[in-house]
Amino acid sequence: MSSIWFNKDFSLEEINAMSIGTMAEYIGIRFSEIGDNFLKATMPVDDRTKQPYGLMHGGASAVLAETLGSVASALVLDQTVSLCVGLEINANHIRAARQGIVTGTATPLHLGASTHVWDIKIHDEKGKLVCVSRLTVAVLKRKDISL
Repeated sequence: MSSIWFNKDFSLEEINAMSIGTMAEYIGIRFSEIGDNFLKATMPVDDRTKQPYGLMHGGASAVLAETLGSVASALVLDQTVSLCVGLEINANHIRAARQGIVTGTATPLHLGASTHVWDIKIHDEKGKLVCVSRLTVAVLKRKDISL
């Protein structure tokens, strides 16, 4: 299988540097693996990511999923020409996580000219499925956006 990434030489250090000063950095998301057609990241289940019952907050799962899918979309694109923004996300919470580290894996379902759709699965340290998410990303031309 050929790689889906625009820049084939991107390192995990460069990808993690994109999170500096963002919510992803604040809650401890770290990109951990990049394959030909997937991107993985980890997130701790701790006081930053739990809800009052001591379980991982569903919103934290959504943040991990959106971070993974959005960054993956950015890596597919020539960022000098295009940028991407989240358009829609859903998350089905399958199982509770109470502690440890969860790992999310984003794989593409669709990589079109104007939209990308990502499947993101989040697993606990025992490999049990915690959350299934789908993210749709809009691909915009930089010339059409004032940043």
